[in-house]
Amino acid sequence: MIVAQRKRIPELVEILKGNKRILVLGCGTCVAVCLAGGEREVSIISSALRIASNVQELDFEIGELTIERQCDNVFIEEAAETIEKYDVILSLGCGAGVQAVAERYAEKPVYPGLNTAFIGILEERGLWAEKCAACGSCVLHQYGGICPITRCAKHMLNGPCGGSREDRCEVRPDLSCAWQLIYKRLKGIGQLDRLRKIEQPKNWRMNLDGGCRVIVREDHRI
Repeated sequence: MIVAQRKRIPELVEILKGNKRILVLGCGTCVAVCLAGGEREVSIISSALRIASNVQELDFEIGELTIERQCDNVFIEEAAETIEKYDVILSLGCGAGVQAVAERYAEKPVYPGLNTAFIGILEERGLWAEKCAACGSCVLHQYGGICPITRCAKHMLNGPCGGSREDRCEVRPDLSCAWQLIYKRLKGIGQLDRLRKIEQPKNWRMNLDGGCRVIVREDHRI
């Protein structure tokens, strides 16, 4: 899932200064799961903004709404009646959600209330970890389902680097060495021979070349 963090209230106040009717728009999917932008967070941030408005005499009028997904025009359209009542939208969606809402409402300022961090998973209560760099050319089949691009601090495709100590990463001693994890995983599934193959340097054109990436499924287009 996409993992994000809430911006601090003083930063949000600075972003919103000069505006009056503000809709805090939450997203009920990824950012709700990571406790950053769901209905609960909409309520918390809205209350904090009202307090800041009273203290600083900013005259904010704060509205609250959470939709299922901000990255989907179907759900954005369902919010149209409420959105029309406000001058500004503070989106508690990921960066894609913010832009989707902004494209749908070109006449309204749409500001981010979150910092989008990474694609990751919940490892334990209150702890999310990055697992995928969305590089556009997945190599997980070569490494036992463990991504060296994301989980190795040096992003090595041919490892280990030789600097790890007692299974810990040389760069981040608080982390397990990704290549130790890859070795154990491949050994456990009987695929250690995969490590004999020398991988070519990563082709980053699938990730960074030519602006924003687009996927087209002709079989689903109308």
